[in-house]
Amino acid sequence: MAGAALAGLLLTGAAVAEVCRVDSVTLRGDWGKARFSVEVADDTAERAKGLMHRRSLPLSAGMLFIYERPQPLNFWMRNTLIPLDLLFIDARGVVQKIHHSAKPLDETPIPGGDDLLAVLEINGGLSKRLGITEGSEIRHPAFAGNAPAWPC
Repeated sequence: MAGAALAGLLLTGAAVAEVCRVDSVTLRGDWGKARFSVEVADDTAERAKGLMHRRSLPLSAGMLFIYERPQPLNFWMRNTLIPLDLLFIDARGVVQKIHHSAKPLDETPIPGGDDLLAVLEINGGLSKRLGITEGSEIRHPAFAGNAPAWPC
């Protein structure tokens, strides 16, 4: 069943008409395409809470942290019970760094880099399983005002 669920994340050219929505992101790269339904954390309180205290995350889901302007970003796993992949994204919607399988409850800072606008958190290990790499492009309305690499 897990293989079927994983295959469901990967999209083919004819899979579904692509629509740019606030509650989902689509990623693409040489490895293919994948879509995730996302919760958006775009204010201080939502970003502070993130995915803390959750015991699970659906395979096709994630959380997209969006900031007001590009800036250096560091994350940690305080009160986060599940391993996560953190995809650090610049203002154009390009993945600049991936931190794979962040350790639950670890308060060690995870540096993402400078000039970042967003972070996508998905289940730990999923980036490697799908083949998502740095340089992948993300399609989401949050990047619309920044000459996005993959516009809506």
